[in-house]
Amino acid sequence: MLPISYYITLSLILFGIGMTGVMIRRNAIVIFMCIELMLNAVNLLLVAFSKMLYHTNPALEKGADAQLLVFFIMIVAAAEVAVGLSVIILLFRKVHSVDINVLNRLKR
Repeated sequence: MLPISYYITLSLILFGIGMTGVMIRRNAIVIFMCIELMLNAVNLLLVAFSKMLYHTNPALEKGADAQLLVFFIMIVAAAEVAVGLSVIILLFRKVHSVDINVLNRLKR
């Protein structure tokens, strides 16, 4: 088994890439993908800690509680993708752009 520090480092790198993408980019689709990347980084860390806990304490029954939680998080993320992409499509139909700076026009 790999040390937990490898998983933490990978998760921090993925979360940092996602955070940088959200802060820098102006395209709604890219921002949406970066949010999903941050969510998956947290899921990776949750599974890694679950495996570490199971290996340090084998008296636990299955050690799959976190994997089940990650599965439900991914189901909610899939629903979020469906709703988010529909909002982005409606935005594109209204203003013919997916740039988030154009959203100020919708106030008027």
